[in-house]
Amino acid sequence: MASGKLYEQVASRLAEQIDEGLYRPGDRLPGVRRLARQFGVSISTIVQAQGLLEDDGHLEARPRSGYYVRAQVWPRPEAPAISRPTVRPMPVTGQELVLRLVQAANEPDFIQLGAAVPAPDFLPTRAIQRALAAAARAGGRELATYQFPPGSPELRRQIARRMADAGCRLTPDEIIITSGCQDALILALRAVASPGDVVVIESPSFYGLLQAIDSLGMKALEIPTDPATGISLEALELALEKWPVRACVLTANFSNPLGCVMPVDKKQALVTLLARLDIPLIEDDIYGELGFAGDRPPALRAFDETGGVIYCASFSKSLSPGLRLGWMAPGRWREQIEYLKYVTSLAAPTLSQLAVADFLQHGGYDRHLRQVRGAYARQVAIMTRAVGKYFPDGARVTQPRGGFVLWVELPEKVDALSLCQQALEQRISIAPGPVFSASGKYRNFIRLNCAQPWNDALDRALMIVGRMAATG
Repeated sequence: MASGKLYEQVASRLAEQIDEGLYRPGDRLPGVRRLARQFGVSISTIVQAQGLLEDDGHLEARPRSGYYVRAQVWPRPEAPAISRPTVRPMPVTGQELVLRLVQAANEPDFIQLGAAVPAPDFLPTRAIQRALAAAARAGGRELATYQFPPGSPELRRQIARRMADAGCRLTPDEIIITSGCQDALILALRAVASPGDVVVIESPSFYGLLQAIDSLGMKALEIPTDPATGISLEALELALEKWPVRACVLTANFSNPLGCVMPVDKKQALVTLLARLDIPLIEDDIYGELGFAGDRPPALRAFDETGGVIYCASFSKSLSPGLRLGWMAPGRWREQIEYLKYVTSLAAPTLSQLAVADFLQHGGYDRHLRQVRGAYARQVAIMTRAVGKYFPDGARVTQPRGGFVLWVELPEKVDALSLCQQALEQRISIAPGPVFSASGKYRNFIRLNCAQPWNDALDRALMIVGRMAATG
């Protein structure tokens, strides 16, 4: 079976059998002992798997009778079409609401569907606590000093080893430790572009990137993007012919908010195109290790032969956002970015670097990834079905292959900004579509953070948002 907890694997296989019609609506599942024999697992594993399938709407329990396939298994909504932004450089606007959304992530009485921050339930909190404590005991003099750029030698060594899984042959000297991926993106933009320059981005695109572009006085050029395969190379090539583009910032693996993965041949063609035109490519690969199938798609950096790709990533989505640790492979801009990191913030946190280096070295990170990939996949599936159940007819939802966010297209009459404000009044945060566009497009779209434990409160929150969307 694939990676993940055993009961989650069993639940996934049973769900596939239901979707394939092996068990039809109204059918009773075989008894737990029979299922345990079929799957070669314990009875308790089957019971846990059935509980998951009841939570996500596949099954219903009938007292003293067993589990039955629901009479109405909520269908998966269709995916949105390829985006159609206005392909013209423009300043970034309309980002004021984002601060309120991220602040809601720290309010315990909120249902947090807005900011893409994993709930502590999905993070190895206790393991990180132990690693931090061990690093504090063993750190000695290192703890009393800055880890000046490029950062901790041991952490860079561990990251270089991991990058081989993404197809990147890097030495520790080619890596710079940063204070998260946002820090890395800003350093990369500062190194390759100046105020007033045009930067190509996907559309829709992560609002943190839009804010970085805005803060640096640059202009964003949005390119049509397919929710399954990523940015349109044809549209990109036409834009590069028409506009004086200084850099491209793209996410090829499990992008935010679409969750798309660019095919390997498309990645190769993209890197080749930009290298031929000598346009720097800044890669945001923060979700690259969070593929649901356990695979690790190659990074764009894997196809770089000229040093023209600046690779950026972090541990914020997989280990802990509070560690504030990211990294870069800056290509031919290494010396410049090393200096920019120093003059901007001196160094990334020393204790975090020591703790994560130890966590990676002893296999804790890989063990956690094997678990969390399956957990994120399950949460995305459950919330997708909840959208199909509670949201208005015609709602469309992306079908991500990794990460933990959903991009939802609502009927055209729905104003996502108004819906967001109504939800905040109900102590529910959602991310409205316009903040994912430099020009405020996607007024009838929202993004949902699925990295929240499924419970009655979350189910009720989605029902409330769906009802508000249905009333326009």
